Amino acid sequence: MQIREITIDGAATDPFEHLWPVMQSVIAPGDTYNYPADLGYEEARAMWTAPPTRCFVAEGADGALLGFYKLRPNQPGRGDHVANASYMVAPAARGRGVARALCMHSLDEARRVGFSAMQFNFVVSTNAPAVHLWQSCGFEIVGRIPGGFRHATLGAVDVYVMHRFL
Repeated sequence: MQIREITIDGAATDPFEHLWPVMQSVIAPGDTYNYPADLGYEEARAMWTAPPTRCFVAEGADGALLGFYKLRPNQPGRGDHVANASYMVAPAARGRGVARALCMHSLDEARRVGFSAMQFNFVVSTNAPAVHLWQSCGFEIVGRIPGGFRHATLGAVDVYVMHRFL
């Protein structure tokens, strides 16, 4: 698996257009991300690629999109030493270690550019595979927001804040 950074530089082909269908498939069920159901392409692209956010893509040996993540400061100013990241995996690549590889890459990249910790602000408690994976990567649940997510089928469920030092 190759992980590379994408950049939006005014090129004729927008590299985000390849990520967009995967993003739509991840957010459509309404069970893991708090994005609005009507999230548009340009808004999503800005959220995932506008500085200071950096977007990294994982591709298979055949060039197929496996997943991607964004890395950015969790907060501006005096909070910019803590990173934040979000991850999405293509449906066909799930269960194959892509999310773990993306997470490990993001931790290395965050450390490389000078972050001292990473925090996830909004991990849906019912997303057990993600919670387990993040914990196995060294993250701890440091906070809980009761009923903070309106799950599409379960109603209001808790959200975790997860953190780890780099």
